[in-house]
Amino acid sequence: MEIELEQGWEIVLRGFNKLKNIVEGLPEPQFTSEDYMKLYTTVYTMCTQKPPHDYSQQLYDRYRESIEDYITSTVLPSLREKHDEFLLRELVKRWANHKVMVRWLSRFFHFLDRKFCPQRSLPLLNEVGFNCFRNLIAYLTSNIFLLNFFMMLTWYFFHIQIDQEREGEQIDRALLKNILDIFVEIGMGQMDYYENDFEDAMLKDTAAYYSRKASNWILEDSCPDYMLKVSQRTLKTS
Repeated sequence: MEIELEQGWEIVLRGFNKLKNIVEGLPEPQFTSEDYMKLYTTVYTMCTQKPPHDYSQQLYDRYRESIEDYITSTVLPSLREKHDEFLLRELVKRWANHKVMVRWLSRFFHFLDRKFCPQRSLPLLNEVGFNCFRNLIAYLTSNIFLLNFFMMLTWYFFHIQIDQEREGEQIDRALLKNILDIFVEIGMGQMDYYENDFEDAMLKDTAAYYSRKASNWILEDSCPDYMLKVSQRTLKTS
């Protein structure tokens, strides 16, 4: 039985809205095996019909557009309501939700990954979903914060937290790890985003921090005390 584009997309969109409710913690029954098979079969049929009823390209485009719409309507407002540490905690939560959403959507649209994307040399759905999270928020927030997306969201908190740890205070290591994980994961297995957005700034800040410390120690301490502090800091950071 042939499925027209809008007819099939209505089925897929109902599944997507159900998934959004589940991810957002709203009252919604979990997907059953029947739900999953109906969504998968709908996409499969729409991708294997003879032209001009092969809707692979349209489904690929709408997959991306649906994720972008979700980010615009739900994720961005939740981030804009938060500040400082609470903003970063919300980012960690939203990234975790986003990964769940992309994983499930990729299952529904799996036939695109298996046939259409390799044939057209297009990015796989997982990569498309991750890029939506990074690129769309960066674009939409650029006029407000005028900073790189990740630097804007993380650098203030990292700077304060890491300085506190250097001074011997307790910090939220779990949150720091989760933020670092976002840098690594958003790179789809590559370290480019981590190295370019975070590591370079972190190394420069570390050098500046210890340069200030050394200048103060030279002014305040005797030579033996100065050498002792340098040795202790070297051991602590090695």
